[in-house]
Amino acid sequence: QVQLVESGGGLVQAGGSLRLSCAASGRTFRMAGWFRRVPGKEREFVAAIKWSDGTTDYADSVKGRFTISRDNAANTVYLQMNSLKPEDTAVYYCTGAVGGSYNYWGQGTQVTVSS
Repeated sequence: QVQLVESGGGLVQAGGSLRLSCAASGRTFRMAGWFRRVPGKEREFVAAIKWSDGTTDYADSVKGRFTISRDNAANTVYLQMNSLKPEDTAVYYCTGAVGGSYNYWGQGTQVTVSS
């Protein structure tokens, strides 16, 4: 059974930092990523990483503030979030792609940034 389990969300003041973790079990992925969703809005891409060589991609809104990384041995993906802003408040979802699309999703973790 494939599982993606996120952790690390919480409440932080603007300008603060949080680190999200996503532990994968059941299989390995070609790509791993983070998306976020605000109630009433569509899910938004945040960051992605290619598992084989660590190539990364970021949404313009988080470039320079967020860093995605992975630990191959632990089969875990991280999202380091610095200089957080109130507009970063959302439920953050970890996802894994086997082929060309994201097939597996975690349950989500809430991130709330207070002003």
